[in-house]
Amino acid sequence: MLTDEEIIALFFARREQAIGETSKKYGPGCQRIAQNILNNTSDAEESVNDTWLAAWNTIPPQRPDPLRAYLFRIVHNLSIARYRKNTARKRDSSYDAALDELENCLAAPDGVEEALDAQALTALLNRYLTGLDRDSRVLFVRRYWYGDSVNELAGRLGVKPNTVSVRLGRLREKLRKELLKEGIFV
Repeated sequence: MLTDEEIIALFFARREQAIGETSKKYGPGCQRIAQNILNNTSDAEESVNDTWLAAWNTIPPQRPDPLRAYLFRIVHNLSIARYRKNTARKRDSSYDAALDELENCLAAPDGVEEALDAQALTALLNRYLTGLDRDSRVLFVRRYWYGDSVNELAGRLGVKPNTVSVRLGRLREKLRKELLKEGIFV
């Protein structure tokens, strides 16, 4: 398997092999993220394919480091956009549960002022995550970024789903308190 640097060199050389190597190395992870968000195999496959196109169109000039995080962010954002489009009038995905859990902590930006504050919120979230122990950080990110279900997380950690739910509740409460301390009211 090629290294990230070799794959990026293929993108810069505009060789189609870059897509195949990227898919081979990062396809399963991208598929999992898209599937967790969309809960629909064909939509998830489209998001992953759109991710390869977005990578092709942005590398060059971008030289992502690490490539994995770059691709995972693209597939996450594309999947969220597709999810919003698909569920504009209905709520039918297991990802709704994860979004509902964070609803009391994070308000969705509705206007220009809120969008400008998104950078400050991102910085605060990064500080919050950095301050967590590794297990809590992984739990939070796996649930609210990758969209893993409570049952999947429980299996991964070898604990009961209720234990995961309680830990996530405590993490959300800690985040809510951090937001309030910074003057961000939700």
